[in-house]
Amino acid sequence: MGTTQILFWFLTALALLGAIMVLVSKNPVHSVLWLIVVFFAISGHYILLNAQFLAIVNLIVYAGAIMVLFLFVIMLMNLNAETEPQKSIWMKFFGVATGGLLLSFFISFIVSSIDLKNKTAQLKEGDVGLIKNLGKVLFSDYVIPFEIASILFLSAMVGAVVIGKKD
Repeated sequence: MGTTQILFWFLTALALLGAIMVLVSKNPVHSVLWLIVVFFAISGHYILLNAQFLAIVNLIVYAGAIMVLFLFVIMLMNLNAETEPQKSIWMKFFGVATGGLLLSFFISFIVSSIDLKNKTAQLKEGDVGLIKNLGKVLFSDYVIPFEIASILFLSAMVGAVVIGKKD
């Protein structure tokens, strides 16, 4: 077993452990922190698949911006055990049973519809997910939509500052 496979299985175990801990954690802040661990593991998988751009965007957008937003919302809501309604054991049982049935349905659908025996992922070769190729296409073929989007983002930032500014 090569180092790539060992790293793949480590990242997979880390992602699964983090996802389980998101669900099991009693403290919502700890759940968000475990979700950040999951996003880091998924970014590691993207790097193994030679998709560096997706890995960086996943870290910046999801693990950075969206998780900070989640943390602010959770802290502003001041969630604690006294304010949350307690769920009965039957509600938890039916939730787990329904989730398990949905998961088994998805797995059976995927296994029956995709032939994975002759498919392999490119590792350490190819140039599909490289940032250099994305930059070349973005600044040659799609330069006008890129500039229009940048003007739109700039005007949205100026609008947010104007709206948020006090008189």
